[in-house]
Amino acid sequence: MISTFPSVLLFAGAIWASYFFAGFYGVALAASAMMATTAMQLAIDAFGPISDNAGGIAEMSEQDPVVRERTDILDSVGNTTAATGKGFAIASAALTSLALFAAYVTFTGIDGINIFKAPVLAMLFVGGMVPVVFSALAMNAVGKAAMEMVQEVRRQFKDIPGIMEGTGKPEYDKCVAISTQASLKEMMLPGVLTIGFPLLIAFVPMIFGMDNLAIAEMLGGYMAGVTVSGVLWAIFQNNAGGAWDNAKKSFEAGVEINGEMTYKGSDAHKAAVTGDTVGDPFKDTSGPSMNILIKLTCLIGLVIAPILGGHSLDSSDHASADHEIKKEVIIEADNDVWTMTINSEQTTDSDGTTTKKSESISGTKDEIMSEADKRGIAAMGQINKK
Repeated sequence: MISTFPSVLLFAGAIWASYFFAGFYGVALAASAMMATTAMQLAIDAFGPISDNAGGIAEMSEQDPVVRERTDILDSVGNTTAATGKGFAIASAALTSLALFAAYVTFTGIDGINIFKAPVLAMLFVGGMVPVVFSALAMNAVGKAAMEMVQEVRRQFKDIPGIMEGTGKPEYDKCVAISTQASLKEMMLPGVLTIGFPLLIAFVPMIFGMDNLAIAEMLGGYMAGVTVSGVLWAIFQNNAGGAWDNAKKSFEAGVEINGEMTYKGSDAHKAAVTGDTVGDPFKDTSGPSMNILIKLTCLIGLVIAPILGGHSLDSSDHASADHEIKKEVIIEADNDVWTMTINSEQTTDSDGTTTKKSESISGTKDEIMSEADKRGIAAMGQINKK
């Protein structure tokens, strides 16, 4: 968990520095620069699986124990390099998501995401919850597939004689089928969760007549929650999973505890194996999937953005490429009766035509302020009280 501290500070520094020097263009450039190290990331990621497979081959081919000891050392290094490679991936996802945020704000026409609004704050918490639930579903899927695999292996040992002696041939295809089918079937719910939540947040409020700008802020809050929570969970799970795996390998090689050497088969080693059953799905399934979750969520939001920006209730009052709009909002109070007057002036660049509009709304203070909030007027600081 403590590994999130330096990583997040580094992310924050990179985002702030790149924005200081070149705005959101600098942030996008920083993300592209991280992706420029793809060749190195692939080499780092490949090191771990190669070392792990080498250890398995050495054990299955009954090599000398010293060979397995050397491959275990390489595998431990591979877990560390794999965590480094995954760190590159999640860092690029964090920077890319910020660049996508800039595009989202542009397409929707909002000035920002105001977390002082209750719906936006609520969606921020919902977004922070999604990576946690996604991780739980992914790890649960691994557990189900593993138990099916165990049952199949037990069946083959029981029904096929001579497997341990080398005279019987195991049915490898059955185990491969279990893994493949489970990976496709069990990922349907996390996939629906990832795609469905942004769609629900965007379109369900529309049915109840909510303003599109308010919906855009809600969706932006959700995207921010997914990004921040997803980055933290990715760092934690990638590093924790690698640490659990290396702890198990350390006991197999021998670890000194309170002056006594502890080896494979001890109670400490059994506890480390139990930890590794959590660590493997942490570092190989749930952790890396956060990268996909963050990017996919932001991309779905970006796809929805033109709908929210182009079909808002006040779309005629927002500037486009060939229009210049001036808006003045005046709120007057006469005892308990409040009146909001919206004066807008729109000038067309092509022919210089000026169109003036005036809209007046009366009601109680709460009704007027609620209407101003729906239209995004209060957030833009356009209220002049008289």
